[in-house]
Amino acid sequence: MKKVTNLLMFICFAVALTSCSTDNIEDHIDDVNALVIPEAKPIEIEILELINQHRISIGLNALDSHMLIKGQAFTHTDYMVDKNVVNHDNFFSRKSYLVNNANAIKVSENVAYGFSSASSVVNAWLNSEGHRSNIEGDFTDFEISAELGENNKWYFTNIFIKK
Repeated sequence: MKKVTNLLMFICFAVALTSCSTDNIEDHIDDVNALVIPEAKPIEIEILELINQHRISIGLNALDSHMLIKGQAFTHTDYMVDKNVVNHDNFFSRKSYLVNNANAIKVSENVAYGFSSASSVVNAWLNSEGHRSNIEGDFTDFEISAELGENNKWYFTNIFIKK
């Protein structure tokens, strides 16, 4: 029984930790018409601080917060909460919006689900090669959105851009 539980936990962890990073795929989707930029939650502020602390500790620049990124992250996190699934759906729409409106030349994102604290989600990302690559990547700006789903579990979208 313990092996089955551990296997299920591993599968959930693996699914929750998917990463998407693109520099070379053509953008195909039009800009988003309305952008909601919510006020930052304490968990979001802590995640941004932890990521910047990590970057500084390994000799990288701290990233700047960017409200257009916040709006895109929120829109996607809200979408994941509505669908009750963690995913990168419509990533190219977010990327296109940030290229066209925030002068981004590179866009990446990390998503996650189910972590209960800022440190737990950041540690999980840092222990995943693809997610760590985004966190430690050549970026200038970032933002995060964390939203509680109906099941009282957090959904996260962390977007990075280079200008």
